[in-house]
Amino acid sequence: MDSIKSFKGYGKVDVLEEQSFKRKNRKRLIILSVSTVVLLAVIIGAVAGVLIHKRNNTSSSTPNSTPGTELTPAASLKAVCDVTQYPTSCFSSISALETSNTTDPEVIFKLSLQVAIHAAAKLPGLPAKIGRNIVNDTRLEKVLAVCEGLFEDVVDRLNDSLTTMDVNQGEKLLSSAKINDIKTWLSTTLTDQETCLDSLMDLNSTLIQEFKAAMQNSTEFSSNSLAIVAKILSLLTNLNVPLHRRLLGVGGSEMGFPSWVNPEDRRLLQDRNATVAQIVVAKDGTGDFKTIQEAVDAVPKKSENRIVIHVKQGVYYENVLMDKSKWNVMMFGDGKTKTVVSGNLSSADGTPTFSTATFAVAGKGFIVKDMGFINTAGAIRHQAVALRSGSDLSVYYRCSFDAFQDTLYAHSNRQFYRECDITGTIDFIFGNAAVVFQDCNIQPRQPMENQFNTITAQGKKDPNQNTGISIQNCRFFALDSNLTAQTYLGRPWKDYSTTVIMQSEIGSFLNPSGWKEWVTNVDPPNTIFYAEYQNSGPGSGVDQRVKWAGYKPTLTDNEAVKFTVTSLIQGDEWLPSTDVTFQSSL
Repeated sequence: MDSIKSFKGYGKVDVLEEQSFKRKNRKRLIILSVSTVVLLAVIIGAVAGVLIHKRNNTSSSTPNSTPGTELTPAASLKAVCDVTQYPTSCFSSISALETSNTTDPEVIFKLSLQVAIHAAAKLPGLPAKIGRNIVNDTRLEKVLAVCEGLFEDVVDRLNDSLTTMDVNQGEKLLSSAKINDIKTWLSTTLTDQETCLDSLMDLNSTLIQEFKAAMQNSTEFSSNSLAIVAKILSLLTNLNVPLHRRLLGVGGSEMGFPSWVNPEDRRLLQDRNATVAQIVVAKDGTGDFKTIQEAVDAVPKKSENRIVIHVKQGVYYENVLMDKSKWNVMMFGDGKTKTVVSGNLSSADGTPTFSTATFAVAGKGFIVKDMGFINTAGAIRHQAVALRSGSDLSVYYRCSFDAFQDTLYAHSNRQFYRECDITGTIDFIFGNAAVVFQDCNIQPRQPMENQFNTITAQGKKDPNQNTGISIQNCRFFALDSNLTAQTYLGRPWKDYSTTVIMQSEIGSFLNPSGWKEWVTNVDPPNTIFYAEYQNSGPGSGVDQRVKWAGYKPTLTDNEAVKFTVTSLIQGDEWLPSTDVTFQSSL
């Protein structure tokens, strides 16, 4: 049994490593605070120099330039790399390329992606290489299989980012929508790599340092690309500074939903009679298949068209995996208490937390409504996930997620939850997706003796990841009338953890301090961002909240709007097509 001081958490940080991070981060913050303004001036000046040079080249066959004023490729590359977390590796890796003789920041970004892809291509073979001498260690073999799958996803997401840079004649190169896509996918590459290390850490594996060393180039290069697109290309787009040609603005979509949800999907979500299934699952044999996994397996790979699956009423005792090749699947049941998927895998039985999910989805564009997902392993079996999602542009509508520790794993990419019930104990909403919850019931329950409850555990590791948990217009109340365990809104899992609770009703069950540190009696790094905004209810008072440097008991409207559907998950660009009701702003 886990005590309050010693209970096991998923991917728990090492105390010495945490202290070292704080020392390094203080130094980094001082440097950044001094250089940020100068750096932005250099970047904008560099781009202006490129544009002037190009303009001169097009207006005259023999352009007149003032000697010494032209920005050199090396100076441009240094200016770009200086915004990254790893400027040395950024500069050395890109300058080693034969094609690096450029002053164009967009071309430099493409080169950074090529460098990252080359390093990441070595990762999928890494688990087999390092683990070839492992004998009779089933738990480690399972973790290595998780890492292999995650590394394959890293390569895919990097290639997706590079492919997105290719455009047809006349198409604008880097719209804000494309930049948001690239930031999301690059954020996911870092999350994937970190998840492998978390899984090894759970085992206290001696291989973790070997993996870290082997992954260093891929991790740093992915981070470098993310920093460039987040800090330079995003800035230039927002300022309307053209890279190759003037960028056109991206208009909003109708009805203010994340516009990943097109009008047809909206209709499917809101009108039960309009939802016509191509595939039917029924336990009694009256459908096309008796199990959900059989139906998923029948879905064509990488379908650009919506594939609709109806899962009829019943409890389906299975573990379902919808891999990354299954695109644009919509699944609906007959109600969140009537159509239920039930599993019982847990970390206690040797399964990596990542693989314990009763239902796991990775393919993009997943939509699900009117279904329940449960992991029945119980509190005594520790980490046991009901649903894990890495599906980009995914929607979960009128669903329930029921377990104890680690109920809902919002692993990565952009996700939206509406009118859902989420129940659990320790870290029961966790991961590193960009995720918004609206109008949901969030229900802590009684854990084991001497345990406490933490509702969220957010895993942002890199400052440039566009990830975080936003809970808006939800209701927090105890599932059990006899809830006596100390219960908190969450705890920071990683160095840049980001969680905001806003415009929600919070019950009296909450510990007045509100939040819990990850390592007992050790304040989290100053780099986290935790905040509350316009909450109500007996547990919403902030007078006795934690005094962390990274916690804000209140936000301005301008700060809070960054955690709305429109800002955090670019919902106005995709949610309207799903037809799920949503609130796009404050």
